[in-house]
Amino acid sequence: MSDGTGTKSALLVVNIVLWLLQIALAAYFLYSAYMLFFEPGMVKKFDNIGFGQWLRHVTGVLETAGAIGLLIPGLSGLAGLGLALVMVGASGTEVFILDNGDATLPLILLLASVIVAIFRRGDITAFFSRLRPGR
Repeated sequence: MSDGTGTKSALLVVNIVLWLLQIALAAYFLYSAYMLFFEPGMVKKFDNIGFGQWLRHVTGVLETAGAIGLLIPGLSGLAGLGLALVMVGASGTEVFILDNGDATLPLILLLASVIVAIFRRGDITAFFSRLRPGR
């Protein structure tokens, strides 16, 4: 008869892998946000997009907030979901707006962010449950 240690071990491994993924994503998104704020080439890229520099700043803030959220237990699922939405926008921009755009990296980041959101979906539901205490 099984005592559940195999299941506990598997859950521990999944949790460790998720934390490693979250740390890697957080590091990348912090780097990306830094580039958005301080890399002169990004000004030109966002000029080519045509929505103005406000979008570059908003994207940098969203990526910074998402990266921090990935590292906070209880917010990591919501951060993954938010970053996935940012990457949907980035992928669409690369494919439909930019000449010679390459959506490979945004799609990889989208997939990784969705994985975090799915596996941390309990954090998402708990967050929204706290917002509605009467239910």
